[in-house]
Amino acid sequence: MNKIITGEDYINSLKNRKLKVYLLGELIENIVEHPMIRPSINAVAETFDLALQEPALATAISPFTETRINRFLHIAQTRDDVVLQNKMQRRLGQLTGTCFQRCVGMDAFNALYSTTFEIDKKYNTDYHQKFKAFIANMQSQNFVIGGAMTDVKGDRSLAPHQQVDPDLFVHITKRTHEGVYITGAKAHQTGCLNSHWLLVMPTIRLTENDKDYAIVGAIPVDAEGITYIYGRQSCDTRSMEGGNIDVGNAQFGGQEAMVILDNVFIPNELIFMNGEYEFASMLVERFTCYHRRSYVCKSGVGDVLIGAAATIADFNGAEKASHIKDKLIEMTHLNETIFATGIAASYQSKPTLSGAFMPDDMLANVCKHHVTKMPYEISRLAQDLAGGIVVTLPSEKDFKSETVGHLLEKYLKGKAEVPTEHRIRILRLIENMTMGRNAVGYLTESMHGAGSPQAQRIQIARQMQIDFKKQLAKALAGIEKDKKKILVSEISDYFGRVFDVNV
Repeated sequence: MNKIITGEDYINSLKNRKLKVYLLGELIENIVEHPMIRPSINAVAETFDLALQEPALATAISPFTETRINRFLHIAQTRDDVVLQNKMQRRLGQLTGTCFQRCVGMDAFNALYSTTFEIDKKYNTDYHQKFKAFIANMQSQNFVIGGAMTDVKGDRSLAPHQQVDPDLFVHITKRTHEGVYITGAKAHQTGCLNSHWLLVMPTIRLTENDKDYAIVGAIPVDAEGITYIYGRQSCDTRSMEGGNIDVGNAQFGGQEAMVILDNVFIPNELIFMNGEYEFASMLVERFTCYHRRSYVCKSGVGDVLIGAAATIADFNGAEKASHIKDKLIEMTHLNETIFATGIAASYQSKPTLSGAFMPDDMLANVCKHHVTKMPYEISRLAQDLAGGIVVTLPSEKDFKSETVGHLLEKYLKGKAEVPTEHRIRILRLIENMTMGRNAVGYLTESMHGAGSPQAQRIQIARQMQIDFKKQLAKALAGIEKDKKKILVSEISDYFGRVFDVNV
C-alpha cells in the first residue's frame, strides 16, 4: 500500500479489505460505498485533508522518523504539542459537525508510550522499544489507529477473573512461542472499521488473579477472528432513502461498532503489555486523562450548532429579539467553558518519565465533566430557537411531490428573501445534531465517552487536596497559627500542578 496523503488516498485504502461486518442483520461486502457508513469515512478523511491545508495545526515532526506526520500519530514532546492537539480537534469539529474518530487512537498512543516506558523500567522488558518501532511504522504509512479499551464487563460487581463467562473481558486464551491469542468483545468502538490497526487495551485496574486480562497489543482491523457488528444511530436509515435534506448532515457522521474477538492472534513484536497487571490502572488513567480533555472537540461541534441556531433565527426574522441574542450568548458561554477547561488542562501539561507530555489530570476530568452537561443545554437552546417544527417537518419526498410540494414551499416560508429549502435544511441540521444520527457524536459520546460522569467525579475527588485546603482555611481563620504545619507534600503537589514551580 502506498503512503496515505490525501483524504481520497485514505478512502481508497479502505477498499478491498476482508472485513466481517454485520449491519441490520446483513453481512456488508463493501463498507466504503454503504450509505449508512460512508459519512463516517468522510469525517476521517477530513483529518488527512486538514493536515495538507493547515500543516502548522494538524502536523508535527516525528522524533522517530524525523519527517512531518499527521498530528494524530504524534507523541507529544512539548506542552505546545498537547495544546495543538486541542486546537486541531476544535477545528475538525467545526469542519465536520460530528465525531471524526481519531482521538481515541491518538490518546492511546500517548498513554501507552509512557506506560510501556515505566513497565520496562521496572521489569527490564522491551515493550517500549517495540512500541516505538510500531509507532514509526504507522507514521511512515500514515495509518489510522483505533483504540479498543471498553470491555462489555458483564456483572459489574465481579472482577474479570470472577465472571461466569470469562469472555466478558478480553483475555488471553492461548500462549505460544510466537505470541498470544485473545478472545472477548469491545463495545461501542469509535471508528473501528475506519481504522487500519486497533490497539487492544484493558479497561479497568486489575489484580494478580487477572493476569490473563492484562494484555495490550496491536492487531490489523482485518485480522482473522474479528467480527464487527455495526451500532444503530437515531434516524440512521434516512441515508438510504435517497436525497440529502432529511439526513441533516449528509456528508459527515460518526461510527460505533461492537468488536468480537475470537482467538485473534497477536505476535510477540506487537505485544506491549503481557501480564503486568499492576500497570493496567496506569494505562487506563493516563488514557482517560488525555481523552477527557480531548473532548474539546465538542466545542467545535458546538460552534456549528450555535451557527445553525443563529441562522434559523435569521431565517425566521427573529434575530433582533433580545431573548434570541441572550440564548445565543448563553450557548457561546457554555461552549467556550468546555474549550477553556480542556485547553487549560493541555497548557498545564507535564512530562512523564518517558519524556512525553501529559495533560493536567484534574482539569482534564473537569473538562469532561462539563461535557457531560453543557452540550445538552446547548442542544436544548438550539431546539428552543428552532421551534417545534424541528420535529414535525414533512419529508423531502413531500417537498418534491408534484401534488403537495408547492403547498409546503408556500406555507413553510420564513423571510421572503430566504429560499424555503434553505430554512428546511438548517432545521434538519439542528435535528440531526440534537436528536438524529450525529447526536451520538455530540450528546451520547459527551455523556459516556471516556467514562461516565461518575468516573470523572471519582478522579476529581482523588485530586481535590481537601486536607491542604482545610489547612489554608484554618491558618487564615486563626485556628492553626503555625503555617509550617500545612502539609509540605500537599503544598508541593498543589504548587507544582497549579503554578508550574518546584517547591
